[in-house]
Amino acid sequence: MIFHLSLLFASKRNISFNLNKLVIFFISILVIFMLSDYLYNTINRMKKEYIMTNNTENISRHVRWITVCGLFMAINIALSSIGVPVPGGHFYLNDIIIVAAALYLNPLGAFLVGGVGAFLGDFFFYPAPMFVSLVTHGLEAAAISYIARLGHHKLSSIITGGIIGAIIMVIGYSIGRAYIYSTPEYAIIKLPMEILQAGIGVVFGIILYRYAPLYQVIQKVLQEK
Repeated sequence: MIFHLSLLFASKRNISFNLNKLVIFFISILVIFMLSDYLYNTINRMKKEYIMTNNTENISRHVRWITVCGLFMAINIALSSIGVPVPGGHFYLNDIIIVAAALYLNPLGAFLVGGVGAFLGDFFFYPAPMFVSLVTHGLEAAAISYIARLGHHKLSSIITGGIIGAIIMVIGYSIGRAYIYSTPEYAIIKLPMEILQAGIGVVFGIILYRYAPLYQVIQKVLQEK
């Protein structure tokens, strides 16, 4: 009887804990969207009222950059928290948005979206690999952004950056899984899934960057005078 009561109490406590994390998760995404929207609308209002100076023009560019980073980070947090069940674990789609964001943004913005976004997603739902996600996805995104910019966003440089980023992602998570939050044996078992996830992220991330209508919208926001 006592054993059953303890199990029931533990189950209720676990449900309550998960609900609390869900609430915090959605509040954080809402805050990111609201802050980005507020900053962007404030700058637009200043422009309409003709009170922009050289200094505030620079601030405007930074605000637009923060707005785009906030948008991609919120999407990354959401996708980091949603795993598609597959044999041996879960498959995550956040690599797609990490690759696309890295191609839109500079290396710093890419690191923030990829690393911090994945870190927060793990923090809310599965904290064990959150620091591995911060470093791995951050470096992955920064490398993609840097290599693509180095080649002036030609398709060859984009593909090269994507491949390098995928390698960083696979190696980073394999090392992290082997020595930080799991075992070497499990890291080997998960290796094919990591390679598949990284590959899908690169392919669909590049497609999203080059062919989705989002490209024109993001470029207009970032380059707007």
